[in-house]
Amino acid sequence: MTRGLDRRARPRRRTGEARPGPAGLLVLVVATPADAIALLGAEPPGVPVGVVCLGRGGAGEREALDAALSAARDLGHRITGEPYVADSGDDPEELLLDVFLDLGPTRVGTLDPDPMSTAVEGPELRFEVVEPPERGRAALAAVRAARAYQEQTGRPVYVDCRRAAVDPRAPLEAASRYPRQSRWLTRGADGRLSLHLLSAAGVLRWTETAPGGPRWEGPELLETPSELMPGLAVLQGADGYVRLIGLRRATDKGEEALEVVTAAQYQSGRPLGLWQSVDNPHTRVWHLARQVGFPAAALDAEGSLHVFVRNVGHSVSTRRQDRAGRWSAWQHLRGQRVADEMAAFPGWDGGVGLVARSRDDAQAVHWYYDRAAGAWAEDRTVPVRVAPGSLAAAPEAGGVRFRYAETGEPCLWRPGASAPVGLGGTAGSGAATGAAGAVLQGWPCTVLVQSGRGGAVEVGAHADGRPEDGTWWVPTGVRSLVAPAVALDAAGRVVVAVLGAEGRPKVTRRRPDPAGLEFEPWQTL
Repeated sequence: MTRGLDRRARPRRRTGEARPGPAGLLVLVVATPADAIALLGAEPPGVPVGVVCLGRGGAGEREALDAALSAARDLGHRITGEPYVADSGDDPEELLLDVFLDLGPTRVGTLDPDPMSTAVEGPELRFEVVEPPERGRAALAAVRAARAYQEQTGRPVYVDCRRAAVDPRAPLEAASRYPRQSRWLTRGADGRLSLHLLSAAGVLRWTETAPGGPRWEGPELLETPSELMPGLAVLQGADGYVRLIGLRRATDKGEEALEVVTAAQYQSGRPLGLWQSVDNPHTRVWHLARQVGFPAAALDAEGSLHVFVRNVGHSVSTRRQDRAGRWSAWQHLRGQRVADEMAAFPGWDGGVGLVARSRDDAQAVHWYYDRAAGAWAEDRTVPVRVAPGSLAAAPEAGGVRFRYAETGEPCLWRPGASAPVGLGGTAGSGAATGAAGAVLQGWPCTVLVQSGRGGAVEVGAHADGRPEDGTWWVPTGVRSLVAPAVALDAAGRVVVAVLGAEGRPKVTRRRPDPAGLEFEPWQTL
């Protein structure tokens, strides 16, 4: 059974009347009941779930959703009541805000606010969105209502947007419109660690009160552009500055416009610098601009920032900012069509490289700047097969990490290598990230973190620069709503961070002088 919603009988609540929901509650917001099934199936057992449908859908949709919810209960999901089904004519954002105040979500799951287009054959090259428009409208209403809920209640809520056309069995890491954060723990020039996580209302930051901890302050809601979409990249260069990069709904340039934006944190715990617009490669055609992919970025040895996006034609566009703050024009890197998955990284020669997964298969392509030719060059002979949602820059310059498509094993590939290096560990999902320079039993090592089999976080290590000598892994027994993060604190101790099921970060430090990768109890921030 499903229940209707009559907002006239449910006036908006005051801030103090918002109900606390079950810890870690996920509310799925979709256009019609059938759209909730794939979102529900992507969640691991045990998650508390509520469902809101902004339309009644076609014949048989509600019955199919009820069957999926019954199967989810059998797997251990805690379904919160019956699905809400909205009446036509309701304002979706106000209605959703009321529902969120009723349910108290930690997470909101929805579909793609800006679905990709398909090239249409004809005398002129055209692109059309083939997904039902109500899906995008429902997703955008969910994003905006989640922001309003957090602003009204002060409770952080995190939003995930899933592409509607992907394999319904694919995990969220492989199907997300915006990549899930994989680097969000950094160490500033003063030695203090910072966490940056994107919530519905903007970027939240936690900062150590002193180098080496153990006390933290936060969360602090940073100044963030309005309508920042639910994706964030965190980048740090040799200068220690932390750069935040995202996509903003640029409603001042058109209701459907998206633009890349960036801001820098120059000192730990201090306000961000001003957010800058990096624009969009389709600036003159804003109805196409809404379909660009999420940006990837890296800093070269001279400190210039290189930004890359998948453009509407599924090739790559790039733009560079020099140290004086001047931006180049957008440049189109013609060649292999790519998916919404790219990793930019500093090259061993001081430049920048980019690896992207192919649009139509698991193959990868590599772009690099050819200094002799003064132009970008493309290499399609990359000997890797990338599992969706797993590509990330390696902590060492000149490499990328990914999961091998057929096995899920984390791997490292350096441009020019004839084969990737397997890093062992159990098969998992999402990115495996790391930090180099940790001293373990007297040896300099790279420490890795990943979501292993079943989603439990694992910590691994191998000798710096020698992953082929072997990587050993240890389980932590905890899960994370985003990819786990790792960094070294001011004392050189390994610090691992996760986002707990209740939506609060947790950190643990390696014990002083242990025999191996032994950690202190988790600290909830």
